[in-house]
Amino acid sequence: MKKERKILVVIGGGAAGFFCAVNAAGMNPELKVVIVEKSNKLLSKVRVSGGGRCNVTHACFEISSLVKKYPRGTSFLKKSFHQFNANHCVQWFQERGVELKTEADGRMFSITDTSQTIIDCLLKEANKYEVEVLMNSEVKVIASQQESKSNTSTNTQEYLSDIPHSEIEARSENTSSFLLELGNGEQLRADYVCVACGGYPKSSMFEWLTRLGHSIELPVPSLFTFNIPDNPIIQLMGVAVEKAQIKVIGSKLSSDGPLLITHWGMSGPAILKLSAWGAREFADQNYHFTILVNWLPAYTEQALRNEWQDIRDRLAAQKIGNRNPFSLPNRLWSHLLAVSGVNETIRWADLPGKEQNRLMKNLVANEFVVNGKTTFKEEFVTCGGIKLGEVNANTMESKLVPNLYFAGEIMDVDGITGGFNFQHAWTSGWIAARSVGELNPAVISKP
Repeated sequence: MKKERKILVVIGGGAAGFFCAVNAAGMNPELKVVIVEKSNKLLSKVRVSGGGRCNVTHACFEISSLVKKYPRGTSFLKKSFHQFNANHCVQWFQERGVELKTEADGRMFSITDTSQTIIDCLLKEANKYEVEVLMNSEVKVIASQQESKSNTSTNTQEYLSDIPHSEIEARSENTSSFLLELGNGEQLRADYVCVACGGYPKSSMFEWLTRLGHSIELPVPSLFTFNIPDNPIIQLMGVAVEKAQIKVIGSKLSSDGPLLITHWGMSGPAILKLSAWGAREFADQNYHFTILVNWLPAYTEQALRNEWQDIRDRLAAQKIGNRNPFSLPNRLWSHLLAVSGVNETIRWADLPGKEQNRLMKNLVANEFVVNGKTTFKEEFVTCGGIKLGEVNANTMESKLVPNLYFAGEIMDVDGITGGFNFQHAWTSGWIAARSVGELNPAVISKP
């Protein structure tokens, strides 16, 4: 009699879900793997991220440095990155014919410069291992049923050798089966479930996860841009500054890096990083706060004052509008002169003291009132999710419900911009896949 195949259902057809599915199927040919995706799109964030190039990961190969790129989940990530990190990610794609390149800022992309290369790679793996994909299928209810089993095979013990004996016994005696009800009324049975449907808002997902006993850190947006309405700075849309420093008044939050002025306010890596670190604080303030922008991060206000007279003496006879000594974009320089009340035709030597003080302040402490945020539908990242204390960082298995796993953004982990969120997706997806494989003895390949 043919042995019935165990079934893994992965909820979510994004990066984490797909990576879990294809790796689980590849590690254990006896496992039937099904991806359930509520929309009519697969890997949508992979497709649009990095301007359509997909920022696969970051050339941050030391775990101690890598974990510092995540505002939440540091201790949890230290354990998981020891199993699968940026080194393993590069190797995984390389072994499947996808070469990655590193750009000057550390971001890593396929050498083809198109996200389709990453998508094609994952789809090829899914086809190779006969992963079934159900589109337009939203999970409405998930129920678990405890079943008592008292035997664990020798092979399983071998593959679980790095897991505490007490945990192995608990798994063998308390395995779960699941019944999933879809929006169309169809029902799916699963021996294992991996929840990988990240994104914001997550309320519908959380309803059935809390019914299973899990608790949630309130989800709020991360990686968003700042709205600065009714400020003349927005007239400079498209102007980019290679490096600026931003501080939040009344807070310890600060960030530096490239800054982009948009028609609604400010964006760019410096702003996105700041939004990640301050995601919860900004949400508590209803996205209304004040920032100071230092357009010359090499200077403090005092350092600029100390050098100012030398600058005036050196450029004394030249018109201030024609001679920008700080290599700022010309449009930005003109804007700073205007908001400081400085006439562009005046000579440096004739700059009045009052206007001079305003200009120096605006160069190193330009104040802006932020009122609102802008997130991008396909690229948003969420702060919040399943509390990490309820997830085993070594297996991605729920500590409350046996054989229930998590991958990606559904957990309270999020990174700054630069490929770090994808890295967590690959890491958690791979660990969950391996953990399911270890419960179903087969040849498990290490990365």
